[in-house]
Amino acid sequence: MPCRPIRGLSFAQRLSEPAIRSLIDVIPPKERVILVAAPRKGSTDAQKLEEHLEELGRLVDTAGGEVVGRLTQQIATASAATLIGEGKVEELGKLVFETKATLVVFDEELSPAQGQGVEEAINTRVMDRAEIILDIFATRARSHEAKLQVELAQLQYMLPRLTRMWTHLSRTRGGIGLRGPGETQLETDRRMIRTKLSLLREKLRDVQRHRETIRSGRSVMLGAALVGYTNAGKSSILRGLSGEHEIFVEDRLFATLDTLTREVDLGDNLRVRLSDTVGFIRKLPHHLVASFRATLEEAGEADLLLHIVDASHPEWEDQMHTVEEVLTELGLEEKPVQVVFNKLDALEDPNAFAAFAHERHPDAIFTSTMRIDGLQSLKAALRGRAEAIRPVVRVLLDPSDGKRLGQLHRIGDVLGQGLEEGQLAVMVRLEPWRAEQLRREGVTVEGAS
Repeated sequence: MPCRPIRGLSFAQRLSEPAIRSLIDVIPPKERVILVAAPRKGSTDAQKLEEHLEELGRLVDTAGGEVVGRLTQQIATASAATLIGEGKVEELGKLVFETKATLVVFDEELSPAQGQGVEEAINTRVMDRAEIILDIFATRARSHEAKLQVELAQLQYMLPRLTRMWTHLSRTRGGIGLRGPGETQLETDRRMIRTKLSLLREKLRDVQRHRETIRSGRSVMLGAALVGYTNAGKSSILRGLSGEHEIFVEDRLFATLDTLTREVDLGDNLRVRLSDTVGFIRKLPHHLVASFRATLEEAGEADLLLHIVDASHPEWEDQMHTVEEVLTELGLEEKPVQVVFNKLDALEDPNAFAAFAHERHPDAIFTSTMRIDGLQSLKAALRGRAEAIRPVVRVLLDPSDGKRLGQLHRIGDVLGQGLEEGQLAVMVRLEPWRAEQLRREGVTVEGAS
């Protein structure tokens, strides 16, 4: 029975309709993935091997794969050729055959030689943790900025691995002209990638300059950035505080890649500029962190970092440590940090957890976006911070001094004004340093000395 033509297509388009339909009908199967973990003997990774493999499995699931097998080995010394040694490579090859796996993913970062060595031994594609994370980022990047950052990180990762990639191409395609990588083509590709890297870095510098321009035009208010391990609930908190239900929230790793900033009304003429940032994760590739520096600049410019912790996760302490390490790598370790334990609704005994966590983090806040009043404590803490950095002062001006009145509106939050004994008294929220600057300019400022 012939296919009915698709309405609205031209004659030329209809000629290719069967081919189009065949492509639509063929749904590519999920990658069948084997996970491999090879931590050093006696290391922390070895002690938490199962937890780490579970997280790697979640990464594979997020990337669209299906885990069909696992292989573990605690190594004393890493093999330069394959990381895990000949015996384990042979065992891995048998597991690939038995499970009909199409992809092997290592929890450790593989050198170019190690990745190539394993691929050649088992005749199956091999990726490491860093590649999986990059793949997820590539599929989830939405904004122009995020796409630039992901492309930069991918090219940085690809550059030292070109020989392996060309070998894989020659093996899968074969034939005349494709029997080997060819040194000339490799060098050509390297030059092209280096040129592209330079262009991408320049584009990201333009992004950075644009962000600085935007920040300079913002009204002065408390700035807070949500940071934390991936899937800790940062986007849910931003949605809950801002009341904007269109903010994307998903129970998956790296649901948010782009920085999203919203102004949140705290009441009593107080507002906070709240920014959601990309989540961190264990063994986050360094070049990826570097690529996302422009996005994470919101955290650098913030007055306060809200470290969101998933209280329901069994490894929450390790996750906190990972976040602290990344913040140090970004040069943000001196920033004021407010620890916020989230997802208390997922705990069997929230009170017991709160008592335990308070011993380690006395100033911590406990939240739940699933409860109506679950964010009130966080909102109150932000209000206190906003009041501290922008107290209300009384500024006395000449009634005809419209220029100075306009300045107060630009640099502060004018709450009211009125004539008092021939002077214009203006009540305004203002940072102490701005109030002091006005005093040095001869303006009468009462309060916040």
